[in-house]
Amino acid sequence: MADWLTPAEWDALRLSLRVSLWATLASLPFGLLIAHALARWRFPGHGLLNGLVHLPLVMPPVVTGYLLLLTFGRRGWIGQWLDQWFGIVFAFRWTGAVLAAAIMAFPLMVRAIRLSIEAVDPKLEQAAGSLGASGPWVWATVTLPLILPGVIAGAVLAFAKAMGEFGATITFVSNIPGQTQTLPSAIYTFLQVPGGESAAARLVVISIVVAMAALVASEWLARRAMRRVQGR
Repeated sequence: MADWLTPAEWDALRLSLRVSLWATLASLPFGLLIAHALARWRFPGHGLLNGLVHLPLVMPPVVTGYLLLLTFGRRGWIGQWLDQWFGIVFAFRWTGAVLAAAIMAFPLMVRAIRLSIEAVDPKLEQAAGSLGASGPWVWATVTLPLILPGVIAGAVLAFAKAMGEFGATITFVSNIPGQTQTLPSAIYTFLQVPGGESAAARLVVISIVVAMAALVASEWLARRAMRRVQGR
């Protein structure tokens, strides 16, 4: 593939895979926690939390990117503090692309996991608890195996969404070749220059192949997890 792609196209592909993988891994623990809270707990602000989680789905991605810039930019109220005390900078860095992709993909992950948790009969968890198992142990040994297909589906959906993220990413971290230029940004760039259509077409094909491979892998892993849960 390296011979088929130019160095700039290869850099965009490699960065997209890196950003998508880290966005998925970084958001998965939070996705499990939030999905469990929305599915099992009732507390003041439940509807507000649900709305905030799903807000990136209905809000223009550029708005999300602008809010990230205001919050995590070098002069943002969180970004300034992170920069001064820890030397952590998100704006115009590949780590910022991870943050933007994770936020945009987070609602899809949470929804898939939440639906899986809601499908689990609470009586199974209560039965395990009545036998003396602690809450975390019940979750790890009863709930998690039952929701594993949903977790896998949510993670793959988040990965695919992160691969295709454009609006929030380009607003927050710009479009710097070799640093923040992901596949969608590279496709956009090639379409703006004369003669760039062939390069854009190659990246479009790669995007489709990667997305389809992720979906196929998700289906295969989910089926394996389901057979394992059912003892087959």
